Amino acid sequence: MFLHFVLASASLGASLAAHGGQSISRPLEAPIAPEEKLRFVVIVTRHGVRSPTGKIDQLNQYSSQPWPTWTVPPGYLTEHGAKLMTLFGGFDRALLTKQGLLSPEGCADADRITILADSDQRTRETGKALAAGLMPGCNLVTQALPEGTHDPLFHPLLTEDGFAEKQIAAAALAGRIGNNSSGLAEVYRAQLQSLEQVLTGKDAPPKMSLFEIPPSIAPGKGDHLVDLKGPLSTAATMAENLLLEYTEGMPQVGWGRVDDHKLRELMQLHTANADLERRTPYIARAQAAVMLQKIADSMRQATLQKRVPGALCKPTDRLLVLVGHDTNLTNISGVLDLSWLIDGRRDDTPPGGALIFELWQDQSSSQYTVRLFFSAQSLDQMRSATPLTLENPPERVPIFLPACSRASMSCDWLGFESRIRVIAVPNPAR
Repeated sequence: MFLHFVLASASLGASLAAHGGQSISRPLEAPIAPEEKLRFVVIVTRHGVRSPTGKIDQLNQYSSQPWPTWTVPPGYLTEHGAKLMTLFGGFDRALLTKQGLLSPEGCADADRITILADSDQRTRETGKALAAGLMPGCNLVTQALPEGTHDPLFHPLLTEDGFAEKQIAAAALAGRIGNNSSGLAEVYRAQLQSLEQVLTGKDAPPKMSLFEIPPSIAPGKGDHLVDLKGPLSTAATMAENLLLEYTEGMPQVGWGRVDDHKLRELMQLHTANADLERRTPYIARAQAAVMLQKIADSMRQATLQKRVPGALCKPTDRLLVLVGHDTNLTNISGVLDLSWLIDGRRDDTPPGGALIFELWQDQSSSQYTVRLFFSAQSLDQMRSATPLTLENPPERVPIFLPACSRASMSCDWLGFESRIRVIAVPNPAR
């Protein structure tokens, strides 16, 4: 994936001159015209900080010291994670108030908000925490299926010929790496060696080397289309666990050997693995099509102000929040060819990270446009549970949608909808 920046050459030259020839660090975001009004927003967010889901005993084979014990069951949202999402919900309320979509206080807008969460504890509790921040004291309900129930919105069901789909998915991934899974260890050798130093100490030999893990690509199991194994995939899990330690606020991260700079380096392993397993176009399309179709239906409903089959909320709603997983974010970004750079990390989807779809209307022409953003708390904001305000916001960057976005970073609504509808058609090979 390539990171897309759209800058007018004249303004770029002026900006570079004003900054002594150095590129500016703040993201480009075209100002909203006075005649434009925000009508509807869809937020697709990852759950908040959770405990690791993997089997720690297996990871302990590679570290000289045991991985830390968490106070909640595997995969559960932590108390700290819930607090962070409540802070995020409060910020969302402040921003949407500034944009004119919600009122600054009171519960009147609670009936204009729908929050749908996957059935896992971490997603359901994240939805509740967001609701508490968005509408404190208003009993805004998070809708979700009972825990353990499969929700096809977040994990699409395969067709009856599911194994054939998984075979194609494995081939699609293999085609991106020259059918050479063993080569990934060489591509990311520097980051893998850096991780091994964290696992064992700077001068200690590895207890069991990551490079000894047999690499393979195979059709996936369950609702996973593909199964990529090897040094990269195991290291990706470890890097994610170190991220969770850091954002949970643990006193020592990686046995005291990981700071924020080291963490950004190691997270490249997680992002690289996610790029292969989730952003590979065939895989991304198969897993994101259902959700994107529902998002388009919900946004169309907002333009028509009447019920549209397939929409996930009421015609009168102003905000739809889908609380899922990093898989949902990477699948959507993969199939739409979206990319971002945030808090020194490229295409990362940290806890609480969110893709945002804004629907704007021109009051003079009545035409609709769509703007996309990615938003996430910085590593230090998560670690310290920093209060979020308009003066101290989470990071939020505009996203360019290929074959749709213009120089203003906005898409014409009909062009956006057409782009989504094409993607939402089942894979030709399915």
